Amino acid sequence: MEPTTSYPKDKINILFLENISDKAVKHFQQMGYASVKKFTGALSEADLIKEIKDVHLLGIRSKTQVTEKVLAAATKLQAIGCFCIGVNQVDLKAATRNGVAVFNAPYSNTRSVAELVIGLSIMLIRRIPDKNKAAHNGVWMKDAKGSFELRGKTLGIIGYGNIGTQVSILAEAFGMKVLYYDILTKLPLGNAVNGKTLKEVVSQADIVTLHVPETAQTKNMINKTTLKQFKKGCILLNYARGEVVDLDALRKALIDGQLSGAAIDVFPWEPEKNGDSFESPVQDLPNVILTPHIGGSTEEAQQNIGEDVSMKLYQYLEMGNTFGSHTVPPLSLPPQEGTHRILHIHRNVPGVLSAINTELSNNKINILAQYLKTNEDIGYVVLDVDKKLSSQAQKLLREVKETIKVRLLY
Repeated sequence: MEPTTSYPKDKINILFLENISDKAVKHFQQMGYASVKKFTGALSEADLIKEIKDVHLLGIRSKTQVTEKVLAAATKLQAIGCFCIGVNQVDLKAATRNGVAVFNAPYSNTRSVAELVIGLSIMLIRRIPDKNKAAHNGVWMKDAKGSFELRGKTLGIIGYGNIGTQVSILAEAFGMKVLYYDILTKLPLGNAVNGKTLKEVVSQADIVTLHVPETAQTKNMINKTTLKQFKKGCILLNYARGEVVDLDALRKALIDGQLSGAAIDVFPWEPEKNGDSFESPVQDLPNVILTPHIGGSTEEAQQNIGEDVSMKLYQYLEMGNTFGSHTVPPLSLPPQEGTHRILHIHRNVPGVLSAINTELSNNKINILAQYLKTNEDIGYVVLDVDKKLSSQAQKLLREVKETIKVRLLY
């Protein structure tokens, strides 16, 4: 049995921003959703409020900010797909209160970032940026001084998650020693060694690469104090989050020779669109590579992200599956023959499930299958009821106290 949403597909509006992969657009169009609108760039809060009024599914990347005001205006919004790793651009608390499911693709560009980190390590340890600049300026610099192999060097990985572990595997294949630090206990892969402290790792590593989320604990984690703990001549790579490194302190460390090179892809402030001017304290320094937040930007990664997030949105829209959601509790109920499915999102207070069952029981509506999952703020109930009585059941459930959203799925 292939369930289809009871709401006419041509009336379900999908909005994709920031030039999301055409794979996502084609996926929904192939499934019969004709109303797909796509913008190449991000929208301001004011513009997004205007656009989102009748939108059921929203797809964004990292630039679009989905604020509480935007969510308040999105009266028909069912789900948001973040076609990227993070979800910090969405007000998750407001999305939870409004019963909007938020999905992302935490693993789809892992390999792209990991490969680039290894490539940058080779470029910097060989001082290729300096030699490349000289060659472009007509100066011949055929010199081995200050150029080294990766083999035998120590790579320090700060944050041993999905990307950090991939980097670890690739680094060992190059003959590197791997030392890592993570605030959580992580099982080492290969011959990697778990450092007890951040200081222990950075003081021994020839190259340090950062793969941590942006939190209050990681903001300016690499500052003038921690940079003094780095091994003399170390190379630093930040392909994580812009707030993790104090760039003014990094500039001084590079000028003073405490560090011999750096590669930075993420910045505390980034332009909204291509072609905008950009300034950073670490511009115009030798042996420094700056890239415009493209760590995971490969054709393969964008296709993978497009497929991953669009499938999560589709499964939620058509089946009520919320696995991977950061807001609505995770549930997946197999389809039941001869039933209609109703989704009920409510504030997580005692007695709601009892009220649901009482209302349906009093009206002689039989529940053939039912799942409930809650988090701190909301509860999510998936009910399969008799087809003949599903419309009546939907009306009754809308009247249950603490209800946020009710949707007759199919």
